[in-house]
Amino acid sequence: MGVNISQSDQASSRRSRPRVLLIAEAANPEWPSVPLVGWSHSQAIARQTSCHIVTQIRNRAAIERAGVDLSQFTFIDSEKIAKPVHRVASIVRGGGGKGWTTVTALQSLVYPYFESLVWRRFGNRLRNGEFDLVHRITPLSPTISSPLAKRLARMGVPFIIGPLNGGVAWPRAFDQARRRENEWLSYVRDLHKLLPGYRATRRYASLIICGSTATMAQVPRAFAPKCVYLPENGIDLTRFPDPGPKLIEDSLRLIFVGRLVPYKGADMLIEAVAPFIRNKQVSLEIVGDGPEMPSLRELVSRQSLNSGVSFSGWIPHEQLFTRFAHAHILGFPSIREFGGGVVLEAMSQRVVPVVVDYGGPGDLVTAQTGVAVPMTNRAGIISGINRAIGGLLDCPGRIVEMGSKARERVTQEFSWDAKAKRVIELYRRVLA
Repeated sequence: MGVNISQSDQASSRRSRPRVLLIAEAANPEWPSVPLVGWSHSQAIARQTSCHIVTQIRNRAAIERAGVDLSQFTFIDSEKIAKPVHRVASIVRGGGGKGWTTVTALQSLVYPYFESLVWRRFGNRLRNGEFDLVHRITPLSPTISSPLAKRLARMGVPFIIGPLNGGVAWPRAFDQARRRENEWLSYVRDLHKLLPGYRATRRYASLIICGSTATMAQVPRAFAPKCVYLPENGIDLTRFPDPGPKLIEDSLRLIFVGRLVPYKGADMLIEAVAPFIRNKQVSLEIVGDGPEMPSLRELVSRQSLNSGVSFSGWIPHEQLFTRFAHAHILGFPSIREFGGGVVLEAMSQRVVPVVVDYGGPGDLVTAQTGVAVPMTNRAGIISGINRAIGGLLDCPGRIVEMGSKARERVTQEFSWDAKAKRVIELYRRVLA
């Protein structure tokens, strides 16, 4: 009888505060995009569980500067393969910020080596029952397999993968942008499903977290029952404090934030709001840098919009909230966005997002918190944004109301602690 009580107590303890081995190969508090997701997500989970975080050695210096307890971390040195592959990727991608499909394909060759080193360090500890489950947070790409999945299944340790996000198909109307992005490999991207580890990872995983509905739709039907939807991105509310309701005085202040590359669509935003800028109804600030900067400046000059459009260039992420705090509307017509973290950051600052209803941003924006313009073609998107901004200009009180609801939605559903709470509920479901 005593043995049964002990086993029951142990099971209850695992469910209340699971012992988790978190794998976040990319986890860096000083880098944007996926590394920041890996860092923020793992730290939020660590606050609510007993966990140990495994990451790549390149992240160590930044993590040390963050002042956290390093005993919570193991740093894996996979640079023997990672460094030369990174150099090759820099050459073949065809320019900074381009050829992401090619970069991901090359990373898929490196990651299994990283996991083999993880297994060397933690295989015996997993066999000895030191962890209740293993959760791979990054890589986010659904094309990158996890050799650990089968090994863990054999020893009865649950393996959770995700949030997986990516693989949003290029819209047919924007094939020219696809080529300008050097996305040649994207034409045969679906071949990754034939690779040996693709189905095995999904077969042996206990749970698959999908970061967007688009990624969820790509999962083979056989594995769909294992899938749950949980957006990839979250918000650190200490970095993005509430600015309070905003006054709308003379004109609306629009902001675009992102890399200045073809698929982000900054040129479409400029053309869409040009009539309102000429009438001094709105101003537009473009925050970011990239290869499209010269052509965007030329577009602004050609349309005589210089007095109403400013280019701020790249700014540190920790200063971004000050830009959002003075804006009313985020214009973000990206045609192929996986996550859309900038949309949540804007919403946290009571900024109303106007996005294209495709990929991640379309999942994040509701009719109460923003405007999602239908995905059509270039002319259709420009027209849709123009109508959306015009409608908000006609009813400025609606901007204040939507901004308030946007802040509320982010606080309740998308803070990292709120997301971690949902993940831990999934842990308990798996362990039960």
